[in-house]
Amino acid sequence: MTTRDRLLGLTVVVLWGLNFLAIRIGLDHFPPFFFAALRFAVIALPVLVFIPRPAVPTRWLLLYGAGFGIAQFAFLFTAMHLGMPTGLASLVLQSSAPFTVVLGAVLLRERLRPVQIAGLVVAVLGMTIIGADRMAHATLLPVLLTLAGGLGWAFGNIGARKAGADSPGFDPLHLTLWMSVVPVLPLLALSMAVEGPTTGFAALGSAFAAETGPPALIAVAYIAVLATVCGSGLWTYLMSRYPAGTVAPLSLLVPVVGIAAAWLVLDEQPTAAALFGGVIVIAGAFAATTAKALPVSTPTTEPAPVPVDAAVGQSLRPPSARTIGNEAR
Repeated sequence: MTTRDRLLGLTVVVLWGLNFLAIRIGLDHFPPFFFAALRFAVIALPVLVFIPRPAVPTRWLLLYGAGFGIAQFAFLFTAMHLGMPTGLASLVLQSSAPFTVVLGAVLLRERLRPVQIAGLVVAVLGMTIIGADRMAHATLLPVLLTLAGGLGWAFGNIGARKAGADSPGFDPLHLTLWMSVVPVLPLLALSMAVEGPTTGFAALGSAFAAETGPPALIAVAYIAVLATVCGSGLWTYLMSRYPAGTVAPLSLLVPVVGIAAAWLVLDEQPTAAALFGGVIVIAGAFAATTAKALPVSTPTTEPAPVPVDAAVGQSLRPPSARTIGNEAR
């Protein structure tokens, strides 16, 4: 990964780390499923009118939206609504990184160099240290729900990756924006069925009068514009250029920002063990993202070259002719 793209990845880390504060503020006012639907509706309505649909296969757009949009945030918002601490949520959700690497290897036949595997193991070890230190602050159900959100995020990564690989020259920002269209109706249906048909709309109406309303509306704006449009747009761009195993470990840095922000704003003070784990996460993620991925396996019985993402300006040939490594959220 180039220095420029690594800096873009770190920008996403900061945006997504601070996003957990916005989620906590929003959940203080809105029910979780309605809040998740609202965050995407804010983007989806103008997208349907003004943004052309990206030329990517519908199945990958739906997988991206279902994994990243529906599963991730339905589970995450419910977990935090049930008491998952903000800093711990930012940590456990990054289970999406190892989930993505495993799915990339199984579904996309991506191969990793030993240094990448070692870096990922070290980063997961750091997450384990932080999680073990903070597990006393959360019951088991919220933790399991947050893990389910991480798995949903991983499937969304695969959908975005496949969209980029199958559609040379696609616009990553347009893909991110159109992904936001997918979750709105399913999440709204979940809200009406589980939270009540009028509960969410009543909360939205009171947001313009209640004391907690204005901060909640600001939180929706942050999540929609900065976390989703900017953060997810940059993430999709990176995932379209590099293998999932190269990009996904960057998300392991998000809890470092999330825990620090929760400490400063919400007084969720980290212990020495949590800080030590954060340093280990940074070291492992750096190792995993600086190593080059091994070439994707290609059947030797197909002598003809197979074109891939033209935006990267590369092509995939049989291993005897040429090897490459390429990869999306």
